[in-house]
Amino acid sequence: MATDQHDSHAAVTWVVMGVSGCGKSQIGARLAARLGVPFIEGDAFHSAANVDKMAAGIPLTDDDRRDWLLALRDQIAAHAAGGVVLGCSSLKRAYRDVLRSGGGEVRFAHLAGSRALLAERMHNRPGHYMPVSLLDSQLATLEPLEADEAGVTLDIRETPEQLVERILAATR
Repeated sequence: MATDQHDSHAAVTWVVMGVSGCGKSQIGARLAARLGVPFIEGDAFHSAANVDKMAAGIPLTDDDRRDWLLALRDQIAAHAAGGVVLGCSSLKRAYRDVLRSGGGEVRFAHLAGSRALLAERMHNRPGHYMPVSLLDSQLATLEPLEADEAGVTLDIRETPEQLVERILAATR
């Protein structure tokens, strides 16, 4: 069976973005499987210091995120020819600009939802280092996709399969 990825001439990098608890990892992994490309979990590239800071309930600064974003940009560059799906919060336009500088066609799928739903999801994932106390700072930092940014904004009340289908539809 041919993958959806090969329906177009050039490979696309999809960055599944949004605040903690929106479903980036689940949707990203499903999307990558459907496209037949690797999935990269952006959280795996955080330094131990960043993870410790977040676990302590301290929001990351732009300086904290700098090396992390550069590492993710390098991952995009390494996979640009064949396509990749990256799960990364990408909260600010400036962060998305860094990711886009990895080359190739980079699109964003913003998983958006209400604070109440996001908090509920965060409460229901035991063992994750990100405390619910950081949700408000993430929501305050979030800059939604702008009109000139390639991508889609999706409602996380939809099922994972519906969300993946919407992203695939935006790929074609």
